Amino acid sequence: MVLRTVSFFIGIVTLFAAAMAPAQAQGYPTKPIRIMVAYTPAGTTDILARLLGQKMTEKWGQPVIVENRPGANGNIGTELAARATPDGYSILMATAATHSINNTLYPKLTWDAVKDFAPVSLVALVPNLMVVNNSLPVKSVKELIAYAKANPGKLAHGSPGYGSTAHLSMELFKSLTGITMTHVPYKGSAGVLTDVMGGQVALTMDNIPVYLPQVRAGKIRALAVSSAKRAAGAPEIPTLAEAGVPGFEAVSWFGLVAPAATPKPIVQTLWAETARILKLPDVNKRISELGAEPVGSTPQQYAAFIQSEIVKWRKVIQDAGVRLE
Repeated sequence: MVLRTVSFFIGIVTLFAAAMAPAQAQGYPTKPIRIMVAYTPAGTTDILARLLGQKMTEKWGQPVIVENRPGANGNIGTELAARATPDGYSILMATAATHSINNTLYPKLTWDAVKDFAPVSLVALVPNLMVVNNSLPVKSVKELIAYAKANPGKLAHGSPGYGSTAHLSMELFKSLTGITMTHVPYKGSAGVLTDVMGGQVALTMDNIPVYLPQVRAGKIRALAVSSAKRAAGAPEIPTLAEAGVPGFEAVSWFGLVAPAATPKPIVQTLWAETARILKLPDVNKRISELGAEPVGSTPQQYAAFIQSEIVKWRKVIQDAGVRLE
């Protein structure tokens, strides 16, 4: 549903770019830009930020530096970004967690995902990939469900943080299938990947770009993707709905935002450059190979998307009975 809803963005980006070109800031940028990432290096947020940063540097001749500020499920880095000088030189790679989940999960946040940020562009939609340690005696989702029911509470699943889409996707899976597993939160996807491969945790349902290379290398086993349709970069892997959980859909997303008071011409410049980058053949190919879908929506479209995602994930949190641990 999410993938279908935003698919039209890609086809009309060029028309919006032409219409908004006069609004772009003159002379910007004149100094280095930092893209803040509220998570550890090597995760999907970091991968996409560095991909954009490299192309922006090549185009503008100014360094675009990725700055990792992990902690508290993205809340630390996101608050720093919200309080940054609104001049276009500090922007954030937002995620479904920071901008559609955390406001529900953490009622005492000192920043607001909508009021404190100016949306720039939705960069990519990313399915989560359910993977298991190779020693786990299951080769399909149905076998996993049967094993978990025969061994209640025995399995542990990792996530890059409490309240992340990886965590909530698995909570939704447990709710729909009636199984019990122990959640083990980490401070980023890198630690989850290491421990799934090593067997410290049995499985995860985390962003596909981080795990697909290790699936290809035979170090972990993929069971299904969380999206409504199969991932373009891994069409051989079934969806969870196909694999035995009808109606299941949970997709991560990533996009650029700036502090709320950032001048609109600068926001338009950042959007136009992001849209340009996402249409480059090598970038499009790279993102697709990771199993993600590049988007490049306008600031207005991205703002509406964030609002809809807040409503969607609030329902998932409430229906699954997720509470702060």
